[in-house]
Amino acid sequence: MKGKMLLVAFATIFLSLGFTSNANAQKKPWTVPDAAKNKKNPVANDADAIATGKSLWSTHCKSCHGTKGLGDGTKAAQLKTEPGDFSKADIQSQSDGSIFYKTSEGRDDMPSFKKKIPDDDDRWSLVYFIRTLKK
Repeated sequence: MKGKMLLVAFATIFLSLGFTSNANAQKKPWTVPDAAKNKKNPVANDADAIATGKSLWSTHCKSCHGTKGLGDGTKAAQLKTEPGDFSKADIQSQSDGSIFYKTSEGRDDMPSFKKKIPDDDDRWSLVYFIRTLKK
């Protein structure tokens, strides 16, 4: 009897630690190098750039991040990390360079888009579209 109780106690602790570390992994900070963070968007912020960004969003981002960037895309539930809500201040307050860096480099479930969207100006246009997702 004591053996079963001890086994149940260890299993409970093990599972609790597993869930805790997974939750913390989802919230780990994404550090952007200062040089990347301080980059300025070289693309003109106009209707053409936003339209390009919106088209790229629909093709590459919407499945995880959702149509309105709320993190509710069709693939979001399959991810190990939360895709985030792009309408919130914690995303919108980031520099253009930070968003460009994260889109370009990727991390964990977020892929690098350097090859999928090879033109830097297109990825910068995507930054402008992301800015339209704020509440």
